Amino acid sequence: MSDRTQTHARTVVKLLSVVTVMAGLGFASVPLYDLFCRVTGYGGTTSTAEAGSDVVLDQTIRVRFDASTEADMPWEFRPPDAPMEIRIGETGMAFYTAYNPTDRPVAGTASYNVTPFSAGLYFSKIDCFCFTQQILGPGERVEMPVTFYVDPEIVEDADTRSIPAITLSYTFYETDLPDDEYAALDGDSE
Repeated sequence: MSDRTQTHARTVVKLLSVVTVMAGLGFASVPLYDLFCRVTGYGGTTSTAEAGSDVVLDQTIRVRFDASTEADMPWEFRPPDAPMEIRIGETGMAFYTAYNPTDRPVAGTASYNVTPFSAGLYFSKIDCFCFTQQILGPGERVEMPVTFYVDPEIVEDADTRSIPAITLSYTFYETDLPDDEYAALDGDSE
């Protein structure tokens, strides 16, 4: 093999290696980014907790609620009517309302965040409708609870101690129905 052929072969191997590494990083980026956001609260990503806080402060914070749907999602989705004033560390519960005005079952999954984004690290959800896929039958209306608290450590962070309010936002997206009785109701059964 000539020197020129060896140089071309090494260049091809290097380029294939770069493409392979880039493809691997592309597939790993979504779960790694999700993990990063959950650990740091980046982008308003909230944390989850098994139970409420052991510490409840005398200081309060206002929690506002927001709801929206993806453009193609047929549901009507509404937040609680009023903001909630809770003590920091206290467990709160709010109910969102969803309604399926169609004549078919519709499945949906909610994405969420809080603003300001810096509060995401300190906003903990104990239980939430957003943890699982939701399925509403034709004409069905449901109230969906979310149980949460604001971690008392929020007052120790110089970037978050003076935040007067946090907004919890959800967006529902339509997802495929599971292959069970709902698919049969929809006429998709085999």
